[in-house]
Amino acid sequence: MPENQGRISSPRRKPTILDVARLAGVSKSLVSMVIRGDERVSPARRDAVLRAITDLNYRPNAMARGLVQRRTRIVGVVVSDLRNPFNEDVVSGVLTQAAELGYKGLINTSDRQREREEDAVESFLELRVDGLILATSRIDDRTIGRASRSVPVVVMGRPMSDASTDSLTNDDEMGASIAVEHCFSLGHRSISHVAGGESRAARRRRTGYERAMDRLGLAEHSTVVDGGFTEAEGYRGGRELLTRRPLATAVFAANDLCAIGVLNALEEAGMSIPRDISLIGYDNTSLAALRHVSLTSIHQPGEDMGRKAMDLLFERIHEGRTEARHHVVSPSLVVRSTTSAPPREADSEG
Repeated sequence: MPENQGRISSPRRKPTILDVARLAGVSKSLVSMVIRGDERVSPARRDAVLRAITDLNYRPNAMARGLVQRRTRIVGVVVSDLRNPFNEDVVSGVLTQAAELGYKGLINTSDRQREREEDAVESFLELRVDGLILATSRIDDRTIGRASRSVPVVVMGRPMSDASTDSLTNDDEMGASIAVEHCFSLGHRSISHVAGGESRAARRRRTGYERAMDRLGLAEHSTVVDGGFTEAEGYRGGRELLTRRPLATAVFAANDLCAIGVLNALEEAGMSIPRDISLIGYDNTSLAALRHVSLTSIHQPGEDMGRKAMDLLFERIHEGRTEARHHVVSPSLVVRSTTSAPPREADSEG
């Protein structure tokens, strides 16, 4: 029996950067310089490396195809918290629009930790993405400014003043005002707010709540308790509300996840929503629309905003736009089953 008979041949070995260097007749470091787009490489050596990459089908293909144009056709998306359904909508919009424009999106989440978000941005820059979308970002403006000197950047969820960075945000103060005015129109006078923490969006929503309460002459009935943008933080805020007297007849929660936590705390205490107390959230996510939740909420179009963010990047990358664009999206009210007129006894006391 021949020696090789019956053996399973091993799959062809994938080419390495060393193979590219040997074929091009250059060093490994020079191949790396070409891949990074280093301007110090001579045109002749660059062409030799690019031909070797093509001949060997060296991976990653996307990078090899984009070397001449200096584009990878990949965008990086950093999301603070993928567990938030609003961020899911944003990501869906980005990826859908990216695909229509011939791009792919890479997603990284910082789990609401600034250091992890900074690492994610640096990793994307090392991968030579064509642009960055930072959704509900927690990193400081200086770090964002440094990134924007390398690639186009769109920041979502907070306004920016940097001329090299685009921003796309919801008018959070207006949204909070709409929430308070809705409760007021139903007859509520004692309206509490479970705040969303220290993020810029949360602070703007709190400011909108406080200004609306003052404008409507309800400042003496204003109550703010600490919460957050998660269900657990909303639950703690709801428990804290239950200790306040007199108990409010309506609650505005910082977002829908927070509102679900508040709802759990109130129902656990034997309260019926909205018979005993009304509740309104923010974002109008898929959670709010669930039939057994049916949460009144302030709508901001997450998927549309994600698509718009990708469009802004595309304008910078392919159309050469250099001036900054800062878009503010107007929120709206979606009324469901968790808001109604206050209890009669509370109404008579007002």
